[in-house]
Amino acid sequence: MAEIVNRKSLDLGCNNRPRNPYNYEELYGIDLDPQIIDGVTYVQANLALDNIPFEDNYFDCVSAFDFIEHIPRQILSLDTRKTRLPFIELMNEIWRVLKPNGVFYALTPAYPSAAAFQDPTHVNIITKETHTYFCADEPMAEMYGFHGRFEKLRNEFVVPKTALTAENNRAKKWYNLEKRIINPSRLSHLLWELQAKK
Repeated sequence: MAEIVNRKSLDLGCNNRPRNPYNYEELYGIDLDPQIIDGVTYVQANLALDNIPFEDNYFDCVSAFDFIEHIPRQILSLDTRKTRLPFIELMNEIWRVLKPNGVFYALTPAYPSAAAFQDPTHVNIITKETHTYFCADEPMAEMYGFHGRFEKLRNEFVVPKTALTAENNRAKKWYNLEKRIINPSRLSHLLWELQAKK
């Protein structure tokens, strides 16, 4: 008899509302403050400074909803007096904990939307082309210490409410067919679906 393997999903910066965009069987969450949430394995970490506290190749999906824009691009390490690149380090960690062909599903306010800039805690402005630094056979972010590789499955501006899950729901189909009647200011968020290549 074949062993049943539960698929695992990790939501970064989830607060007390971890998301599960593919509706996988096991849900994990990470945030700064400890939470007790029924049905969720929850850990505490500051992902601008800490590694993701899970082993390699552990998750089928890692998601980040309105989170990566809060991870600094550069910080000065006071103990070594050297510059660190927390966003590059986080992308390394996401790739590390994903299984081969696992998916990073991220929804973030992005340039040129005002939503990318108006929150004073947004320190990492994402653009339509930011993902390219982590994709292709020789990702451009290698020069900054990125060790992984992703393949782009999807990279598009969306209305946030229609992208909370990865399923093709009616709202997304309607949006794709009727782009001309959507107010462009509602397209505030960029959706990444990036597959880990190992």
